[in-house]
Amino acid sequence: MLGDYRITGRRASDIAASIENGVASGALPPDRLLPPMRELAVELGVNANTVAAAYRTLRERGVIRTDGRRGSRVLARPATTPRDAMRTAVPADVRDLTQGNPDLTLLPSLDGPLRAAALRYAQAPPLYGEAPVVADLERLAREGFARDGVRADAIAVTSGAADGIERVLAAHLRPGDAVAVEDPGWSSVLDLVPAMGFTPIPVAVDDEGPRPEAVAHALAAGARALIVTARAQNPTGAAVSAARAGRLRELLAEHPGVLVVDDDHGHGIVDLPLHPVGGTTHHWALIRSTAKAYGPDLRLAVLTGDAVTLDRVRGRQRLGPGWVSRLLQYAVVELWSSGAVDASAVAGAYGRRRDGLIAALAARGVAAHGRSGMNVWIPVGDETAVVTRLLAAGWGVTAGARFRVESGSGVRITISGLAPAEVEPLADAVAAAVRPVAGGRFD
Repeated sequence: MLGDYRITGRRASDIAASIENGVASGALPPDRLLPPMRELAVELGVNANTVAAAYRTLRERGVIRTDGRRGSRVLARPATTPRDAMRTAVPADVRDLTQGNPDLTLLPSLDGPLRAAALRYAQAPPLYGEAPVVADLERLAREGFARDGVRADAIAVTSGAADGIERVLAAHLRPGDAVAVEDPGWSSVLDLVPAMGFTPIPVAVDDEGPRPEAVAHALAAGARALIVTARAQNPTGAAVSAARAGRLRELLAEHPGVLVVDDDHGHGIVDLPLHPVGGTTHHWALIRSTAKAYGPDLRLAVLTGDAVTLDRVRGRQRLGPGWVSRLLQYAVVELWSSGAVDASAVAGAYGRRRDGLIAALAARGVAAHGRSGMNVWIPVGDETAVVTRLLAAGWGVTAGARFRVESGSGVRITISGLAPAEVEPLADAVAAAVRPVAGGRFD
C-alpha cells in the first residue's frame, strides 16, 4: 500500500510526523491510500486510538482526507506543498508577467504617511489595553463601507485579506467542514482551506463571478461556507455583477446557516461597483485590504460583518497577536484621509492595459478574460506547452494549475506593468503558442 515507505512512531505525534515527512519528501504522493487505522496500530504495536489521533491531527493540518470506509488518502495539494511552489521559473532575459504585483508607478509614496504615523505615535505611544482599532481608521472604514451600501456596525483590522479570511473561517468552522471556493481562484485560498482541515468544494466562475448552478450544487453538497471575490478576481478578473449578486443572495437565503465571506481585495484599483453576496445568512464578513492600492507590504485589511462573527474574530485576535500595529493603522488613516490614490485613475490605467491585450488577442482569434483588476486569463488546451513556448519567445506567464481544482486549463498574464508597446508583440506570441478555446466559461 505504501511501497517502500515505512510509517514509524509510538505516540500519535510521532506517527503523524512520520506520515507528514513522507508526504513532504514525496515518498507518499498525492492520493496515496494510507493503511487502515487498526491495521497500522497492529503493525506499530500501539492502541488503535493512538493511530486515530494521529490521523485526526493530519486531517486538521490539511495533509490527508478521511472518507469513511474508503479510507484515508494524502491530499492532492496538502499544506506541505503550497501552490506557490508551482511558480514558473522565469530567466533573467525573459519579460516576467507572472508575479501578480501592482504597478509600482501607480502606488502612492509612503514617506509622508509613515512620517505622520511616526509623529502621531511619538506624541501618544500606544500601550497594552487600548482599543485594537484606531478610532479614525474605524470611522473611515465605516464611511467607505457605507458609500458602497454596506452597513458596518462593527470593524476589525487584520494583517491582510488572507489573514482576515482565515480568522473568519476559524470563527465558525471545524475541521472536516466543507467550504465552497472559486475555481479557478486565488491560490492562497485554495491552499488555506485544506490547510485548516476543511474540505474544498470547487465552484465554477465566469466573468460575473461564481455561477449560480455551481453554488447551488456546493450548497446541496453541504458547504458550510462560501468565499467570493467581489472584484478583480485572481486569476480571471471576474467581478460580481448586480444580477449575479442578487441571484446568489436568493440561493443563500435558503441556507441561512452558511457563512459567506466577500473578499474585496480590489478596493482602490477598480471602478466597478461593489455587489457583495453576504448579508442574507446569519453569519457573513466583508474584507477590504490595502495591498493592491497602496503596496503589498502594507499588511492591513479592515473587515465588517455580523455581530457574532466580528466578536469572535476580535476575541480570538486578542489571545494571539492582540492587534495590528497602530503605526500601520495611522499610516492608512493618512492615506485614506488624503485621497492618496485615485481609484478611477488606477482602474483606468489597468483597464486600458487589460482591454488592449484582450482586444489584440481577440483580433488574433484568442479568447481571453479580464473584466477588472490586474490579470488576464486565457483558457488553453495545454498550459505547460503554452508556458514553455512563451518562455522560448521571451515572455513569462503563469500556468493555471496554481489556480485550479477542477476547471479547465489556462494561463494567467499580469498586465499591471505592461507597456503599450508590448501589447502587440505579446499578443503575437500568445497567438502563436495557444490553441484558442471558445466560450465564456473557465471550465
